[in-house]
Amino acid sequence: MIGTTEIVNILDRSEALGKMILQSDVMEEYNSSQKALNEDKESQRLIKAFADIKDHYQDVQRFGRYHPDYSVIMKKVRSTKREMDMNDKVAAFKIAERNLQKLLDEISQGVAMSVGDNIKAPKDGAALSDGGCGCGSGSGGCGCKAS
Repeated sequence: MIGTTEIVNILDRSEALGKMILQSDVMEEYNSSQKALNEDKESQRLIKAFADIKDHYQDVQRFGRYHPDYSVIMKKVRSTKREMDMNDKVAAFKIAERNLQKLLDEISQGVAMSVGDNIKAPKDGAALSDGGCGCGSGSGGCGCKAS
């Protein structure tokens, strides 16, 4: 019976923590920046252009430097990404996304430390890492090495 009571207590506290996160200023900023990004036609055009060139990049990457379009595609990926990153809506969303990830990492650290010193928790978004490509595409595991 004690185990069941403890589990119910943990679930209640977890649910309360989840509600606090969903009602936080950080989450509100994330949601509003995501909505603004999704509704902005120019931002969506830039994101689509980057996704399209990234697909082409992956085709070229199979052959590496030996592909005849390698240099052209590498430059195009970088310039398209830079153009996308310079968009105000994209930049605001990325900042809000980083802030939310930081909050979630801090909470994970707090929970892990409350359990014990040997419990590991993600740091700096490591749990959602896309392999260190740094492209910021949000697609996860894109394999892009162009940044």
